[in-house]
Amino acid sequence: MSMMHASQVSSGIAAAVPPTANLMRWVIVATLPGIATMSYLFGLGVLSNVLLAIIFGLAFEAGVLRLRQRPLRPALNDSSALVTGVLLGVSLPPASPWWLIAVGMMAAIVVGKQLYGGLGHNPFNPAMVGYALLLVSFPTHMTLWSPPQELFPADLGAQIAGTLPTSQLDSMSGATPLDAFKHKGSTVLASEFWATNPLPDGTLSAWRWAALAWLAGGVLLLVKRIISWHIPVAMLGSMLVLATLFYISDPSHFASPMFHLLTGAALFGAFFIATDPVSAASSRRGKLIYGAGIGALVIIIRTFGGYPDAVAFAVLLMNLCVPLLDLYSVPRPTGQQKATPEERRP
Repeated sequence: MSMMHASQVSSGIAAAVPPTANLMRWVIVATLPGIATMSYLFGLGVLSNVLLAIIFGLAFEAGVLRLRQRPLRPALNDSSALVTGVLLGVSLPPASPWWLIAVGMMAAIVVGKQLYGGLGHNPFNPAMVGYALLLVSFPTHMTLWSPPQELFPADLGAQIAGTLPTSQLDSMSGATPLDAFKHKGSTVLASEFWATNPLPDGTLSAWRWAALAWLAGGVLLLVKRIISWHIPVAMLGSMLVLATLFYISDPSHFASPMFHLLTGAALFGAFFIATDPVSAASSRRGKLIYGAGIGALVIIIRTFGGYPDAVAFAVLLMNLCVPLLDLYSVPRPTGQQKATPEERRP
């Protein structure tokens, strides 16, 4: 993730941007409640994911910069690779194999960022590029989410090193709430599904606590003005509206709006992923459209698509729309005539 947009726009006037490294460090600080909560609930494998992702991210960043004959210190000091590692690492199932993290970070840093020119030039969110590649290429490993577990299990060393065999990871894992509800079967009513206690004890409350922790971090970003309210509010608002419409139409088969918000990556994505200003829309109106589009796509893919959670795909799809949104949503200065279609063409 990069926190510097090539052209910040606010009411038609270029906005002053604080130093990139300072922004990045505040983003990392804001992730600490979520990382701490998830580590406490799902084990220290969450923390090891983050640390390994950071190490691989810095190594790949340095390697590509060396190949491009660019100075290392300015790029490494801006902490953008650090933030990408944090965001991707915490998105992966706890105690993921080290090679899975390495592949994801290679896709994020090398393909999603450096091949486009580095910080400020990437059209897609780097962390979500890595996550989407892993989800499509290694679906089995990406679904091995463990239920809530003790902080210091017997195999803690192997979890931290990311060396647990797949069979053991599989025996430890359980369905996430979104995954379980999505695959309940079309003939099973929601009330019947929940009556069977389909999730391990504490799973539902654990995901809710994790979502609230990400919300707390997001509030910090808003208070420090690292991000604006437009994208998170638009994304979560469109999710609530669309999920409510589906739920009202058939509560026996569609999940409730609060279930969508508190049991997946919705709050994490709204505050930490969708708000990346390099790959997000830059004008206020564009941010609202961009965020609303992400929220709508998340609900549509969750409900009718093949994946139980869809934040990564929704963000990447809306990243594709950003150039058009920026072109048509930047406000005109007062007194300036409306541009003709010919003048709008790049």
